[in-house]
Amino acid sequence: MKVESFAEIQPAFFEYVADIGYATMTTVDSRNRPRARVMLAVWEVVEGKPRGWLAAYRTPVKVAHLAKNPHTTFSYWSPRQNAVAIDCVARWDDDPAVRRQVWELYRKGSPPGVGYDPIRFWRGGPDDPEYHVLRLDPWRVQVVRGRDLTSRIWVGDTL
Repeated sequence: MKVESFAEIQPAFFEYVADIGYATMTTVDSRNRPRARVMLAVWEVVEGKPRGWLAAYRTPVKVAHLAKNPHTTFSYWSPRQNAVAIDCVARWDDDPAVRRQVWELYRKGSPPGVGYDPIRFWRGGPDDPEYHVLRLDPWRVQVVRGRDLTSRIWVGDTL
């Protein structure tokens, strides 16, 4: 079932993401083959729309995949069959203020319970040259409740 606003699925979105934590992130390689990896993104709502952030190393594989095709999918699944699928456009954001903001989202957990202290990976803090941030702008979010397999879909701007 399609919903009109993200607010209609926001509680379930944050509940399931917080419960599941890690997502499978899929990108597309230079030969148009999918490539999956397990990642821990943080999420917030900005102007009524979801926005994700990924603290990451800027590896040659991620850089090449996203340069060719910035579309990615994040898939969350629990054994209770609750699931969230997020189709989005990813882009590197090097703004120092954004890097600090995302650092804090990870430290405090966004949603609560999802995150970690990034100092474990980047000893230089938010200014560490190895610390990078991917901004995730979802254009489609599907939330599936496992109890009865009810599916609700929000579609935003198709980037």
